[in-house]
Amino acid sequence: MFVLLLALIAGVLIGLVSQISIPAVLLSYLGVAILAALDSCLGGVRAALERTFSDRIFVFGFLTNTLMAAFIVYIGERIGVRELYLAAVVAFGVRLFNNLGAVRRLLIDRPGAE
Repeated sequence: MFVLLLALIAGVLIGLVSQISIPAVLLSYLGVAILAALDSCLGGVRAALERTFSDRIFVFGFLTNTLMAAFIVYIGERIGVRELYLAAVVAFGVRLFNNLGAVRRLLIDRPGAE
């Protein structure tokens, strides 16, 4: 779990230091994909705390969540419903906060956490 945290911090620092510009057309894809990726990462932390973590499941879930989120945005643009990305935002947002709540409970209820 410590390695995941270090990788997340390193990724954020690289993103802040580098001067990468994203075209405006891709911003909705990027936003939803980042939300899906965060959901997967927090789900991985939750699984690690529950001692059910599997690297295969994590990698597969990370990739499929991110690709599905981008696909929902793409389909919405193709059929003329640009706001379809909100469905992905709501779904992944709810999952993100559910996982956050579970991680918080697992950390607080651990023996020796008092």
